[in-house]
Amino acid sequence: MFDRLEVMEARHGELERMLMDPAITGNRNRMRDVSKEHSQVTPIVTAYREHRQLTAELVDVEEMLSDPDMREMAQEEKATITARLKVLEDELRVLLLPKDPYEGRNILLEIRAGTGGDEAALFASDLFRMYARYGDSNKLRLEVLSTSEISVGGGGGKTSTGFKEVVALVTGDGAYSRLKFESGVHRVQRVPLTETQGRIHTSAATVAILPEPEEVEVNLQESDVRVDVFRASGPGGQSVNTTDSAVRLFHKPTGLTVICQDEKSQHKNKAKAMKVLKARMFELEESARHAEEAEQRKSMVGTGDRSERIRTYNYPQNRVTDHRINLTVYKLDRIVGGDLDELVTPLTAHHQAKLIEDQDDR
Repeated sequence: MFDRLEVMEARHGELERMLMDPAITGNRNRMRDVSKEHSQVTPIVTAYREHRQLTAELVDVEEMLSDPDMREMAQEEKATITARLKVLEDELRVLLLPKDPYEGRNILLEIRAGTGGDEAALFASDLFRMYARYGDSNKLRLEVLSTSEISVGGGGGKTSTGFKEVVALVTGDGAYSRLKFESGVHRVQRVPLTETQGRIHTSAATVAILPEPEEVEVNLQESDVRVDVFRASGPGGQSVNTTDSAVRLFHKPTGLTVICQDEKSQHKNKAKAMKVLKARMFELEESARHAEEAEQRKSMVGTGDRSERIRTYNYPQNRVTDHRINLTVYKLDRIVGGDLDELVTPLTAHHQAKLIEDQDDR
């Protein structure tokens, strides 16, 4: 590990010199790349330098242990330094882990109602609100790209809106790293809005986290896409627009279909649909490319496959269980209120521990 750290310290020095080079500062793309690498290397080098300094101090402190007048103070200082060195070594192990290729990306968040009919659609809307609240508290912005809504009637003539499907673009620092473990089947156990006997039902919704692809990563030919336009409709099928502003894209080679009708502008709906189509195409390509790694990914924090059951939300018991790491917390009200760090932090820690274990076994 320390050999790698010495190499990175040398590279850090090179990067700092490059940041002062007029030939680089005058080239926007080159400057962006150098600045990005510098920001990635700096925390590693900072921790390494502190570790090296404390290691030197520890040698001096151990020499003081032979002095009876200084022994007690030296023992206390040794304990403090040793504890800090352990923390730094753990931090460095994490900092040296290979970076996820999608780290720093914006994402597309897809939520689809699964088994459970209307109750599944209501649960899908609950999940969307949970992520929206989590985004608000973490400076992430959610922009709805596409929705398919239904109205669900309950007792007393009240109606609620559910989602058959909702797709949103999530932007902001940490969008991918915070939500990348949310892909899979989310199951809910509660008394549905339409249940008159008070019986608990089980329903499900599927979440997919799709990294937003860069232009060069998706080969989308306009000639491969059939564009249909039609009149937008709202929940229950009622017309919400008098013009053909809704857009349906059909990608002939893959059979993927995307519909966007939320905007009044056909041009805006097409642009949003293209964004969703590219993300789904990218997901298909990446899934095929990494199929052989499925078992390795499963050993970490699930496969990331949207068919894998990952979590259960039990409303009567105020309980949430994440099945991938056998974590149960009795804070469902807080979690659906947007306090997802109760789950995100342990999932991230588990993933990092598995990566470190894998590195140590090599």
